[in-house]
Order: sequence, then structure tokens, then C-alpha cells
Amino acid sequence: MFLKSGLAASALGFPALGQVRGANDRVQMALIGCGGRGTQVTSSLARRSDVECSQVCDIHEERLVRIAEHMSEQQGGRKPLLARRMEEVFANKDVDAVVVATPDHWHTPAAILACQAGKDVYVEKPFSHNIWEGRKLVEAARKYKRIVQVGTQNRSAPYNLAAREYIRSGRLGDVRLVKVFNLKGGGPFHLGTSGSSPKGFSWKTWLGPAKARPYHSRIFHAGWHYFWDYSGGDLADCGIHQLDLALMVMGDPAAPAAVSASGGRIQHRGDDAEVPDVEILQYDYPGFVMTFEHSHFAGGMSKINGSIRSSDKFPYWPQCATRIEFYGTKDMMVLGRHGGGWQVFASNGRVVGQQYGRHPDSEHQRNFVDCVRSRELPNADVGLAQVTTSVMHMGNIAHRVGNQKLRYDTRSERFIDSEPANRLSKRQNMNPYSVKEMV
Repeated sequence: MFLKSGLAASALGFPALGQVRGANDRVQMALIGCGGRGTQVTSSLARRSDVECSQVCDIHEERLVRIAEHMSEQQGGRKPLLARRMEEVFANKDVDAVVVATPDHWHTPAAILACQAGKDVYVEKPFSHNIWEGRKLVEAARKYKRIVQVGTQNRSAPYNLAAREYIRSGRLGDVRLVKVFNLKGGGPFHLGTSGSSPKGFSWKTWLGPAKARPYHSRIFHAGWHYFWDYSGGDLADCGIHQLDLALMVMGDPAAPAAVSASGGRIQHRGDDAEVPDVEILQYDYPGFVMTFEHSHFAGGMSKINGSIRSSDKFPYWPQCATRIEFYGTKDMMVLGRHGGGWQVFASNGRVVGQQYGRHPDSEHQRNFVDCVRSRELPNADVGLAQVTTSVMHMGNIAHRVGNQKLRYDTRSERFIDSEPANRLSKRQNMNPYSVKEMV
């Protein structure tokens, strides 16, 4: 196994793993969850000269075979092993690290099992289904001395680090208000007829830690995003990128003292989705207030397109669906995720600072591979992600308990005087797939 001797060497004060074994040794990666994002991340990793995708895992047999062929093409004909069960990956002593890109409700259980098996982990966002599970993954990463990088790739973008330094320098003045936007289009969600389970597919395994329910094709094919048992809605799917980036640029403060919510399923009221399609969240920090505005119907708004992410251009900020605004006592900054860059505006409208961006996927993946070798904490370490992802969960919980204002104890990671909110911080229906108290 690639890391076995390296960890011992590191503990004894030997040089970093890459220096011991040589720069040409490939980190052996496995993909767990062969959907679109997991395939994209692992394909990019497999094209690196220092990485090989040696195993792929999915409970959908047809997709598993197809993605294995794709990975073989990406890495010069080297074919990965196939696994229907993730336990096969964890038992493979030749696998050094895994990419966990399952549906959201499986992220933490799979990542904890990987840590326990001695594997490093790149886990897609949101890395946890609830606040309690997230803390358990942090504990597992530290206990088993594993590198755990969360797929919030904006933390590896040089232009975002420059934005953080700009604010830290005081040139924006005191930042007292941060506004985060997630104003996307979208239609209603209807379950329709259930359909039949795909051949060679285990619905029970797919459900995992979630409550038992009959198979439904619309849920399996990405509709799970609309249900609390599997996801946190678009706040978790897309908005977590902006929330995480906003808090990184603000210096990664501890979780806020309070959160409040308004909104609900308004535009698409009466469809089959559980998650809100319009909401405004407010987070109260000791020195500033952060708001999050979300819609799933907004016309005239668009995410930053690829031509801007790969060029020296800025979005048209008023119609940028995923922008972040920082209001300082001197000037204000507008920041775009995923390569959107940033600009600082004075009160007269003049641009007084700016930096173009580039999409940071490759930098984030390189950081993970480098940390697998060096054993340094990665840019999106799970410890940092626990704070920002908990902020996301706090917003959803404030909505789910009736759009209340909730106070939060950052030390205990529990809500003050709200047992309904605390119950939503952890799964209540434990089953054999659930995260255990002792990791």
C-alpha cells in the first residue's frame, strides 16, 4: 500500500512520502459513486501522471461497467477493478485514497468507513447530512490520521485567497454585512409513476441510513435533492459553495450565535418536493451579519458561464445568480465563485481593486494529491468544512422548525432551548448503515 511505510516514516521524522518513494509513484485512487460529478473529479485525477484510478464502485451495474471503461480510456488503457459494494474498496490494500461522490446522505458514512480502513478521502460537498454526522467524520479523520478534503474547490483558487487578503488588510474597511446569493431558475418537481428498479441494483443499499421507502425512479435519478432524508435542498447542493467561500474570505469565523429563516415552497407550492424554493436566511455573527437569498424560479439570473471562468472577464454582477457581496465601511466587494473573479467598488462606482479568476478544480485536486503525499492538512480540510457546512445545516433547520430564530452554542454544536432543532441535527431513525457514536 502506497502510504503504509510513508506514515511510519513521517512519524519518525523522515522526509515527506513523495521524497521517500519517488515522484513517479502513483497514488492509487478509487471512485465510490459513479455519477456525473464523481466521474468528472476522478477522470481529472486519473489524467495526472502521479495518480491512477485503480478501482470504481457503484451499486448500479450498468453505470459501473460504463464508467470503468471511461476511466480506462482516461489513463492509457489501465483498467480499474470493479466493485459493487464499497466494502470491497476498503478491503483493497492497494487503494490509497477514495473519491466519495455518492448521493449526499451517503457522504459521511462512506467517508468514515474509508478513514477506518486507512484510506484518505476526497468527499464531495456537502460532506455531511447533518451537524452530528459531520462532527463524527472530523473525529474519524483525526483518530485515524487521514487526509480528508471536501469538494469545496473555491478554497484552492488563488483569486479567492487574494480576496481574503484584501479584506484582511483593511482596505475594504470594517465588513459588517455579507450577502450571499443563490438565485437560480427551476420548475416544479413531480414524482409521477415509480418505475421499475434497474437491473442489478440494490435500492436498500442506496437508501442506506435513510428511512425505508419503496423504489422510485425519479428519486434515484437526481430527484433525491428535493427530499430531506437524502439532501439539504439547493442550499446544500449549490449554495454551500457560496456560503463556504464567503466565510473563508471573512477569515473562517466560528459558527454564528443565531440564525433565522423565512420562505418556503412558494412558487412551486403543491408539487412533491419538500425543500424550499424561495428563502432568506440571516446569520448573526459577533461582528457582522450574513444573509443568504435563494430561489428556484428566478428569471433573468444565471450562474457564471464557462467563457468567463476561463478568461479575463467578469460576470455582469446584477444578473450573477451566485455572487457574494461584502459591504465594508470604505468600499464594497463583489465576488464570483468558480472562477468569477472579484471587483471592489467605491461609492462613486469606480473600480478600485479587482482580480480575474479561473475555475479551481485542478488546483483543488492537486492540493489533495500533494497532501496525500506530504500529510499536511488540505485547503478544504474536514475540520474547516464542519463549521461552514454546519452553517448550511443551521439555515435548513431554522426553516424546518417553522421559520424560527434559533440561538446556537458553537462549543457543543447544539441549539439553545430548542429540542426540535436539536433533533434535526442528527438522524433519529438509526439502522445498520447509520454513523455510529464511536468511530
